[in-house]
Amino acid sequence: MKCEEVRELMMDAVTEAGAVDPRMTEHLQGCPVCANKLDDMRKTMALLDEWQAPEPSPYFDTRLQARLREEAAKPVAAWWHWFRNPALAASLALMMMIAGGVSFFTGRTAKPPIQAVVAPPGTAVGDLQQLEKNHDIYADFDVLDDLQVQQDVDANP
Repeated sequence: MKCEEVRELMMDAVTEAGAVDPRMTEHLQGCPVCANKLDDMRKTMALLDEWQAPEPSPYFDTRLQARLREEAAKPVAAWWHWFRNPALAASLALMMMIAGGVSFFTGRTAKPPIQAVVAPPGTAVGDLQQLEKNHDIYADFDVLDDLQVQQDVDANP
């Protein structure tokens, strides 16, 4: 095994009691650097196992509650409080100038609206435009066709 592979497996070997891969053991016998690192990690873990967290002082909760009340009682700064910082005010001014420039120059380069081209009647395009414009009228021609058929039937008994 290489030293990098062994270093990746060291934490598992330290946390799991004695569960060391045989290839890792073989590498540790031939590499004193990795063996020392594993020994140091085991000593560190042993110290951490012995460590006890200190108990908070008996007045900790009282002091914490008092501090929270003090913070809640502080007046809330108004929305303009950040203008006191010149960097923020300068960045806001720069953003407003950029936005104004963009809106000014995009308004000047607007293209005129596209006008509809009216084709002369009798052409294919002109006929399609006429059908589109008078769609509602032409949609009722089915009723007229039915009336014509009914008149033909009544006339030829």
